[in-house]
Amino acid sequence: MDGNDSHHTSLEAKLAALIAPRLELMGYELVRVAILGRERPTVQVMADRADGSLISIEDCERISHDVGAAIDVDDPLPGAWNLEVSSAGIDRPLTRVKDWNRFAGHQARAETFVPQNGRKRFSGVVLGADETAARMRMDDGSEVALPLADIRRAKLVLTDALIEATASSPQVN
Repeated sequence: MDGNDSHHTSLEAKLAALIAPRLELMGYELVRVAILGRERPTVQVMADRADGSLISIEDCERISHDVGAAIDVDDPLPGAWNLEVSSAGIDRPLTRVKDWNRFAGHQARAETFVPQNGRKRFSGVVLGADETAARMRMDDGSEVALPLADIRRAKLVLTDALIEATASSPQVN
C-alpha cells in the first residue's frame, strides 16, 4: 500500500462513521464506502435497505441528497468530489459479519492482505462468520477461517442459486 491508499482507508473510515448513522435513521444500512481517484475523487456509497427489500432508484436519490449534504457540512474531502450511490447488487461484496452469515451456502471469492495458509486468494462456499473471522469451505473440501481484519476484499460469485435466493428475498412494492 502506498501512502495514498492508507490516507484513503482512513478517510473511508471517517466517511463511513459520518454516513452509517444517517442511513440507519432513513431505514438503510451502509455496506461499503470507497474513494476512487485523486484529482476529483469519487465517493462510492453502497447501501442496502434495512428491511432486506431491493433498493430503488428513488432510495439512491434520497441517500445521495442526504449523504451529499452531510459531506458538504462535515467537509472531510478537500476540493471538488463526486458522489455515487448504489445498491450492493446480487454479486455483492461481503463486508460485514451479517453478510457472511446471510449468504452462507453461496459461492464467494476472497482475497487477504497477508497470506493465510500460504495463499492470499480463496474461492469456495461461505460458511458464515463471527466477530473475528469469516469461514469458507474451499473447492478442495478444506475449511479456512479468514481473520476479518485481514480480508482485503470478498465478493459473492453470481450463480443460479444466488439469483434464485435473491429473487425470493422480501420485496416491498
